[in-house]
Amino acid sequence: MKRSIFSIAALCLTASAIAADPFDDKFRQLDELLPTATQYRTASGAPGHAYWQQRADYNIRATLDEANRAITGSETITYHNNSPDTLTYLWVQLDQNIFKPDSDARLMMTAPSREAWAKARGEEEGMKFEGMRNILTRDFDGGFKITGVKTASGGALKYTINRTMMRIDLPTPLKPGERFTFGIDWNYKINEQKVLGGRSGFEYFEEDKNALFEVAQWFPRMAAYYDIMGWQNKQFIGSGEFTLEFGDYDVQLTVPADHVVASTGELQNPADVLSAAQRDRLAKARTADKPVVIVTQSEAEAAEKSVSKATKTWRFKAKNVRDFAWASSRKFIWDAQGFRKDGTNVMAMSYYPKEGNPLWEKYSTQAIIHTIDQYNKFSFDYPYPVAISVNGPVGGMEYPMISFNGPRPTKDKKTGEITYSKRAKYGLIGVVIHEVGHNYFPMIVNSDERQWTWMDEGLNTFVQSLAQEAWEENYPAGRGDARYIVDYMRSKNQVPIMTNSESLLQFGNNAYAKPAAALNILRETVLGRELFDYAFREYARRWKFKRPTPADFFRTMEDASGTDLDWFWRGWFYTTDAVDVSIDGITEYGVSTRNPETEKAWKKQRHDEEPVSITDERNKGMPRRADAHPELKDFYNEHDDFTVTNKDRNKYAESQEELEQWEKDLLAQGKHLYLVDFSNLGGLVTPLILEIELKSGKKYIERIPAEVWRYSPKKITKLIVTDEPVASIVQDPKWETADIDQSNNAWPRRVAQSRVELFKSKRPDDMMKDFNTPLKNGKDQKAKAELDQK
Repeated sequence: MKRSIFSIAALCLTASAIAADPFDDKFRQLDELLPTATQYRTASGAPGHAYWQQRADYNIRATLDEANRAITGSETITYHNNSPDTLTYLWVQLDQNIFKPDSDARLMMTAPSREAWAKARGEEEGMKFEGMRNILTRDFDGGFKITGVKTASGGALKYTINRTMMRIDLPTPLKPGERFTFGIDWNYKINEQKVLGGRSGFEYFEEDKNALFEVAQWFPRMAAYYDIMGWQNKQFIGSGEFTLEFGDYDVQLTVPADHVVASTGELQNPADVLSAAQRDRLAKARTADKPVVIVTQSEAEAAEKSVSKATKTWRFKAKNVRDFAWASSRKFIWDAQGFRKDGTNVMAMSYYPKEGNPLWEKYSTQAIIHTIDQYNKFSFDYPYPVAISVNGPVGGMEYPMISFNGPRPTKDKKTGEITYSKRAKYGLIGVVIHEVGHNYFPMIVNSDERQWTWMDEGLNTFVQSLAQEAWEENYPAGRGDARYIVDYMRSKNQVPIMTNSESLLQFGNNAYAKPAAALNILRETVLGRELFDYAFREYARRWKFKRPTPADFFRTMEDASGTDLDWFWRGWFYTTDAVDVSIDGITEYGVSTRNPETEKAWKKQRHDEEPVSITDERNKGMPRRADAHPELKDFYNEHDDFTVTNKDRNKYAESQEELEQWEKDLLAQGKHLYLVDFSNLGGLVTPLILEIELKSGKKYIERIPAEVWRYSPKKITKLIVTDEPVASIVQDPKWETADIDQSNNAWPRRVAQSRVELFKSKRPDDMMKDFNTPLKNGKDQKAKAELDQK
């Protein structure tokens, strides 16, 4: 650290900036990127006085053909035109068409990287069987078969299918305020989820020859039409999920009589589909303090052993939802527990096969209730009557009131013992929190998932991290905290968060982890919890059952917190800049007291601290003329430049007479001043969080807002004033800003610690032993001959 001193006349130091050329204003307003406010969406981020959104009500009848893995259905849709526009056609989403052999999603598949193919040839890890099976399975006859589109009176409607979209031409224009009712008949084959992937499908259990069906995107659904986009016309090709309208649903599902159905909505006919004992258990569950089993494992195992030829129809109704999904299987165990608090009155329920126990019976329903309790704190009271978690082939997917979640215990093939790992336990708790949490974002705060994945996944992952913190201390989370996004922020293979869903390079990091980390930084470091939580709740409440855009979120957070955050949104959401703040240098300044006794002693101490020159060191003991002839020495040999003279003392006394008492007190304070140089190497401006350790060992944190970079976003110098000498300074000591290089964050610099692992080289004779190891099936000679040929 450099040390210097200056006079009181020069004490005019502030945080100074070194001008950058050209000037890059990181704090310029975001108006150039955000849409202009309208009567539909205000500049404050709230819905405008003329805000509108469309509505679609559904009446659906469908039958599950278990043997043929197919669904046949018919629906009646009543479409309400609440817009100020006259519509001449309607667009319907046919998302099942992603499974057609010639779908865009299939045709657009590119080969894995050449590095992946190198691994597949046997080098390093290789390709998974499941991945290769998915690539080679191209004969599945998936997608909707539309068998009829007709008016309410039965007249045929002209329609045109464009891959995953269908245009219906209206017989007469649909004017503002009018509604149109029409029907669609369809059928499709259900994909085997573990073979073809997807957000729904069936799972086959070889051991008991039964199947479990998770059914979603299963009926033609109205596309969204809204003020920003008009008709949502992006095809469904896999990544960007769904943009849908709210409405009421009346759904009747005919399934094998021994199946249990979990569904969006409330069951309307329990007497027709449940036994008296099951209905009694369900009633008790509503006020129970722990989950009550509605369909027991023994009942489920009994149902597995015989396949009913009869059918039952389960009827569900759901009000004001944007979608509808369900699951069906004779393998289901079902437990439930009621949860009532403030404005929430919900039945939390879990459905799972015996393969899910003992993990699911212990954690699933508890995690549902925990999710709702925690999310209510940060948004609004959960408004729906049920919340469901289903275990099946889909690893994690959300729909109104129901979610599909994947983790299960494992069964030892030799001993038959069933256990679950730490990863499975917290994987289940985490995925239930995440997927049930999606009821808030986007099932109620209804953002356009097809355009902006981060608006539901990022916000939901952020609140998920808060809920996980409330589950138990030291919860093993992997997203939310700023430190978890550092590796991604270092990478070059990324795009801004504000990138369309289909163009994201690292989907999980970009749409889930980075927005969650950004919001955590905004909450903990930029705004503080009180301001952030109020603003975030305001956003959720403003846009409950409405469709917000990114601008509505950004503007609401600023409006409700009273803080200009344009620099934050620009840096974190519109760029790939990273936080990398370096402490480049420190100079210590002391305030001159003008007292010659003090100042010359200080100068002498600095002089004495200087190293002896190599010349003087080697000349030590050299015969000197002045030593041999003492008469050559005089006053100047007896005194040096640090000797205080009477003239010095008189001058000091005269200067003191000219000072007022407050000026004398200021000189006597003995403060220590440090000019600290910082560089913004990553480009993303950030608050400075400085841990300052003093010579006595005392530590304290000084927080400096990000606006310190406003005049010079690349380099600044900050004045630090202390009561005693500084021993060290650390920028971001708690890793709260996602700084990608901690090695330059400390003064003095710290030694980075790591480990290197040593291993033995594999000798050629070891490789020969591997080759000559006999085959276990005894066909050694034939196999060896074949290998020799190859």
